[in-house]
Amino acid sequence: MPMIWCAISGHGYGHAAPVVPVLNEVARRTKGLKVVLRTTVPAEFFQGRLDFDWALSPAEQDIGCVQDGPLHIDIGRTWAEHRRFHEEWDARVLNEAQAIRAAGANVVLSNISYLAIEAAVEAAVPAVGLCSLSWDAVLEPFQDPAQAWHAEILHRIRQAYGGASLMLRPSPGLPVKALQAFPKVVEVGPILQITKPDPDALRNALGASPYEKVVLIGFGGIPLKSLPLDRLERMTGFRFIVSGPVPDQSRRVRSHSSIPLPFPAILASVDIVMTKPGYSTIVEAVAHRKPVLYVRRYNFVDEAYLVEYLHRYGRGMELSVRDFQAGRWRDALEAVMDVPPPAEHDPASSGAVEAARFLASAF
Repeated sequence: MPMIWCAISGHGYGHAAPVVPVLNEVARRTKGLKVVLRTTVPAEFFQGRLDFDWALSPAEQDIGCVQDGPLHIDIGRTWAEHRRFHEEWDARVLNEAQAIRAAGANVVLSNISYLAIEAAVEAAVPAVGLCSLSWDAVLEPFQDPAQAWHAEILHRIRQAYGGASLMLRPSPGLPVKALQAFPKVVEVGPILQITKPDPDALRNALGASPYEKVVLIGFGGIPLKSLPLDRLERMTGFRFIVSGPVPDQSRRVRSHSSIPLPFPAILASVDIVMTKPGYSTIVEAVAHRKPVLYVRRYNFVDEAYLVEYLHRYGRGMELSVRDFQAGRWRDALEAVMDVPPPAEHDPASSGAVEAARFLASAF
């Protein structure tokens, strides 16, 4: 029986989201497919998104970046956590390899755990990477030349990635030359989940009038530590959907968990998306023709490519971190609605189908 061991980074939800449509497409092509999700991403994220039987095996797969909210990377803690993760590295690899063998995996799909790839090599199972970036490319700009162990960790990551038989790089993403740790890189189209919008159901759930614009504040799986809720409550003409708890007395702000629609349907149904430039949110907002008001970090390796993609194929406008934190949103929200449609649309959004073909061939 075909079996995929799918290792997913727990760094937010941006690594889990592109895996979902790819696995669904593989399941449509492969009778009796079994999948083990090896990740710290909670089961709730996958429920209602995956169209086949799957099992969750919770385990830390990588560090990624340690963040103080979605907009700030704590560089010192990031390196410290990588040092911890690499303690007793050989034993960690052997443990993962034993788990892969015990599951009877035919292929390891990794987004984008280098531990899983090295363990796959140890288990003599082919490994395929799937991501628009790699952790060595993310960490390299933060490397301190005075700390020799930073270079050692980067070398270990690249050495592990070198064991992959293939790296599938969805568009938009890092240039192939930036992924040179992988022996073979194949570019595929954008990977996204198209969901049928239901704006009437969303507006009914919010109690929004026809004259109010509904704004999704979606910054991925790393929660915002604070929002200017008082200013949002006074922002007439808008309703806001956020992740995390909302005060009971709030009228204009609702938690998406309180709305009887799955998150992808919420994104497809709102009027405006406010976010940081993250892969899945940007490509899905573009596909659903949603204007995007984004807050940049300016130190994350794939951000510029996502912003370029948004402005080429979608409608976007930047809001400064200072204005975002202060709640000075109204002018930008009104302006982003007036951004004209793009001159061209992305001609290919078939990345899930393309990636599934490569994975199905592994069986």
